[in-house]
Amino acid sequence: MKKDAMLLICLLLISALLAACGTNGSGAGEGSSAQAGSGSGEEELTVYTALEDDLIEAYLASYREKYPNVKLNIVRDSTGVITAKLLAEKDNPQADVVWGVAATSLLVLDEQGMLAPYSPAGIERIQPEFKDEAEPARWVGIDAWETAFIVNTIEMENRGLAVPQTYEDLLKPEYKGMITMPNPASSGTGFLTVSGLTQLLGEEEAWSYMDKLHDNVGVYTHSGSKPAKMAGTGEYPIGISFGYRGIVEKNEGSPVEVVFPSEGSGWDVEANALIQKEHVKQTAKDFLDWAIADEAMTEYAKNYPITAVKNESGAIPEGYTQDPMNQLIEYNLEEAASQRDEVLAEWSSRYEGKSEAE
Repeated sequence: MKKDAMLLICLLLISALLAACGTNGSGAGEGSSAQAGSGSGEEELTVYTALEDDLIEAYLASYREKYPNVKLNIVRDSTGVITAKLLAEKDNPQADVVWGVAATSLLVLDEQGMLAPYSPAGIERIQPEFKDEAEPARWVGIDAWETAFIVNTIEMENRGLAVPQTYEDLLKPEYKGMITMPNPASSGTGFLTVSGLTQLLGEEEAWSYMDKLHDNVGVYTHSGSKPAKMAGTGEYPIGISFGYRGIVEKNEGSPVEVVFPSEGSGWDVEANALIQKEHVKQTAKDFLDWAIADEAMTEYAKNYPITAVKNESGAIPEGYTQDPMNQLIEYNLEEAASQRDEVLAEWSSRYEGKSEAE
């Protein structure tokens, strides 16, 4: 009898323990779902970005300080790759927000119904050309970047050649095989350069120009930064890239000159958007609020002279022209977005053979 009693007591204790575990497990499960898989109150946010690798952590410092319990999953790649990835995930979106991706790409996504309407706090401070005209907005810009030539001065001097100052200069026969530029299908810098030429010169003249430029190009890269880096090492003395990356190369000791073409630079806006999903997280909206707040804008302005919130100090990062807005060509972002597929198809049919291997 004593054995039976002890067995009964043990069974009751085990039953009670299992019931308690079940209650705690259920509670933890509910809390975990609400907190994106963390019992510690940590939330997760997946951010797709094409911002430069070396800038992301500096930009995020103020965000991490304000939202220490948010785990950021940063997915970074070149503009074309991020755009293609988002389009491929249209029916099963993985990103919560897009941060610092070309506005022309976001306009393509918006046409596909992939952007959720949201006007971040402080949007009234954003200059009109840097944000969607709709209310609520589908996209909001943070800064602009532009075409520049990065030229290795030592290599040019050794060859007895002048540093090119214009688009037309790049066609000189003495530069044959010396130029590299980004593939517009994978690089936002490549696209804004090619699309910019079509708007600057007109389509027929632009393609005629690029046919001649193609003769002087040694390779087309998949990254907008790589031509600047190649110019820095002298592998290809002339890189068609963008201002920021060339200035970084120069500041790090590379013997390069950063040239903004006298005809004007193609450009685009680095912009943010909320991805349309069945459940849009408040954390995603908070991120977009932060991304145009004063703390973030101050960081952007350290690297880019043209920001979406007008820089009242007038300070221009070293290396840029003293009138950066005047350097930009007249350029219609909506027109560029609407013609994106056509431009990329035409470019690929003409020039894809010189692109670097994946």
